[in-house]
Order: sequence, then C-alpha cells, then structure tokens
Amino acid sequence: MGIRIAVLASGAGTNLQALLDAWRSQQFRGADMALVASDKPQAGALKRGTALQIPTLALDPAKFPNAAAFDQEMLVHLAEHNVDVVCLAGYMRILTPAFVQTYANRILNIHPALLPAFGGRGMYGHHVHEAVLKSGARFSGCTVHFVDEGTDTGPIILQAVVPVLDQDTPEALAERVLIEEHRIYPRALALYCEQRLQIAGKRVHILEKA
Repeated sequence: MGIRIAVLASGAGTNLQALLDAWRSQQFRGADMALVASDKPQAGALKRGTALQIPTLALDPAKFPNAAAFDQEMLVHLAEHNVDVVCLAGYMRILTPAFVQTYANRILNIHPALLPAFGGRGMYGHHVHEAVLKSGARFSGCTVHFVDEGTDTGPIILQAVVPVLDQDTPEALAERVLIEEHRIYPRALALYCEQRLQIAGKRVHILEKA
C-alpha cells in the first residue's frame, strides 16, 4: 500500500493543484491522495479535490472553542483516512504542538521566501513579498520544509531562487515565486515518497535513488 497523502489548504489551492497534477502523473511512487481538507468551507481547494473524486473535509474554526480542539478534530479525520504525510498548501493556521508531535517529520510546508529570511508569524502571502522589496534584497524565492513546533523554522528540504527586479511590485514578485513553488513542492513530496529525505538536526540530506 502506497503512502497516503493529505493536503491542507485555506485558499484557491494552486499549490494543491501542482501536487494533484504530479500525483496524477504518477510522480509520487504509488502514493494515494487520501484527503483534501480546509479550514474555509468555501475554499477553492476543496473544489479541486472534489473534481478528482478525492475525499474532502471542511472544518469551521468558529465551531471550536480553541485551536487545540480544532486540531484534535482534524487529527481524528486524518487518522480515519489513514494519512501518512500532511502537506500544507496555503494553510493559514499555525499547527498546535499536539498536531506537530502526532505527525513529527511527516508534515511539509511551502513558504514563499528563502527561509530563514522573511519567515515567522505574520509572514504570509503579500506580506512576505512586501517585506522582501522593502529590504532591498536582490533575490527571493521559495522553500519547502518540514514543519516543527516553531513558525517556518523546520528543516529545509528544497529551495528555489528568483531575482528581485528593480521594477517589481509585490504582485509581480509573487507571480515569479509561485512558478517555482509549483515546481519544487511536487519534487519535495516525491523525494519524501521515495524515502530519500534524511533529517540530521536542521539539515535534510537527499539520498541517492535506490
């Protein structure tokens, strides 16, 4: 039985779509797409899952007393679907320690900057690209990393670099970074499914193909 993947997304789901396209083209070594879940009942990501007849789940945070209760319910559903690895794709919630510990070294995230720069609380979406432009940085990019109990602090799997141009707006930079996000996120998940990622402290070693 292949690795069972869940994708958590809060928005339109373009990174989810990149993962789905790679999954459909058999890039994940026989893995199963077990669940697409969201904290936004109207998220476009759910429609992408439904279109491919993948089970979907929408949990409304307003119906839970706190983040711990919400995450506990999400964990119940992940267990029901026998999920092995969780991919965050524009998921706008910070996971609780209990969630991270349950799926230790089995949660991947994509971030629209070159971590550890421009990460942490408040660094999401256009806020990241505005901060990059304000800093005067010559390069930006994106990072796929394992999730730990910090915010954007887990071991880095893959990164891609894009130039920051003199005429860039946050929107223009975001578009250039997004192209690379769609390229490296499926690659990172494929490496995970091939069991080629070995964590050594803060470093992730990519093993040779068996």
